[in-house]
Amino acid sequence: MNTQTYPGLDADPRGGLTDAGRVIMDAQVFGFVPENETGAGWPLARLQALAERVNGAWAPYAGLPSRLPDELRERHERIYSAAVERARAVGWDDEVRDEE
Repeated sequence: MNTQTYPGLDADPRGGLTDAGRVIMDAQVFGFVPENETGAGWPLARLQALAERVNGAWAPYAGLPSRLPDELRERHERIYSAAVERARAVGWDDEVRDEE
């Protein structure tokens, strides 16, 4: 049986700016996983279960970082800024929209 796994934030083809990467980063924001956890080797089923927890955590804030309490908003900014840097380092351009 071939189980698909996530490569980890550091090996993500878009520096973590993928659906799976966002789940892990949001889990870091809410403290569900440590900030140094990249999710490398995680099966997609584990990511799905984590996504459900993350979605529940976002609910009181309507999914908007601007509505997060200061500590969480600052953590979100730090984590996502690092992801944008990683993504740009692998060629991601926020001006280019692909159809994937």
